[in-house]
Amino acid sequence: MRGEECPFRCDVCNKTFVDQKDLKHHKTVHTEERPYHCDVCNVSFRYVRALKEHMFKHNNGYPFPCILCGKGFICQSNLTLHMRVQTGECPYVCDVCDKSFTQKSALKTHQRIHTGERPFSCDVCRQSFRDESPLKVHQVIHTEERPFVCGACNIIWMQETT
Repeated sequence: MRGEECPFRCDVCNKTFVDQKDLKHHKTVHTEERPYHCDVCNVSFRYVRALKEHMFKHNNGYPFPCILCGKGFICQSNLTLHMRVQTGECPYVCDVCDKSFTQKSALKTHQRIHTGERPFSCDVCRQSFRDESPLKVHQVIHTEERPFVCGACNIIWMQETT
C-alpha cells in the first residue's frame, strides 16, 4: 500500500516488501526452488497457487477428485456422496427396519413408509405423496402438458415410459 514502510529487502535485486512472508515468496524467483509437487505427475511449482491450478488438469477442472476413480467434483459434499457409493458406505440406518442409505434425505423419505406421513399434496385433487417427485409426475394429469415424445412413433405422452 502507498506510504507503507517496506523494511524487507531482497539481497539479490533490492526489491523491498512490507513483510517477511512476501519477501520469502519473492525470493523463489531467483532460485530453482520448486517446493510444491504434484502427487499425480511429479511436476514441481514455485507457488502453491500454481500447483492448485495445475491440479485442475488431473480432475477435469474440478477441485475435489475421487482417489478411487479420478472423477472430479465441484464441492466436497458431492465427493463425499460419491465416495459412499464407491465404497458401499451407508451411514444412515432406519431404526424401524434397518435399511441403510447413503444420504440422510433418502432415509427421511424412506421413514415416511413407516409413519404414513405424506407431506406433498396436489393443489388440484389433494392426493398426497411421500416424496415430491411423484407429486410432480402426478400434477401433469391436471394440465394439457404432454412432455414426453416417443422417438419411434412421435406419440406424445404425459409420463415417460420404457
